Amino acid sequence: MITVKVLLGKDTVSIYRKTGDISSVESRQKLTPFQKAEIFHRYMTEAVSQRQLAREYGVSRRLITFIVNPESEERNKELLRENKAKGLYKYDRKKHTENIRNHRRYKQRLFQEGKIILKDG
Repeated sequence: MITVKVLLGKDTVSIYRKTGDISSVESRQKLTPFQKAEIFHRYMTEAVSQRQLAREYGVSRRLITFIVNPESEERNKELLRENKAKGLYKYDRKKHTENIRNHRRYKQRLFQEGKIILKDG
């Protein structure tokens, strides 16, 4: 099994958090429960916008919205269930194949640029 590891040290992570550049390295940034609590607390107590928090943590503004307003996430999930029941979001094999191919090219480009390494494990 091959896993992908992003090359970021502790100092680099704080730099990326401040600049918001991490999203250009890895498009699926994950937040820890501590970071989510920190985002919620900062949004409620400080005069900081959702866009600013999204830039700092390298995530989408929509994710920040879901963290600070959990009701909107539930409403969104319910709408998704309704739309799927109506027959929307049908699986398209050609589109899926093309998306997988593009994702692999993207990861290969990151590897060639030295932004990620492959780790056996």
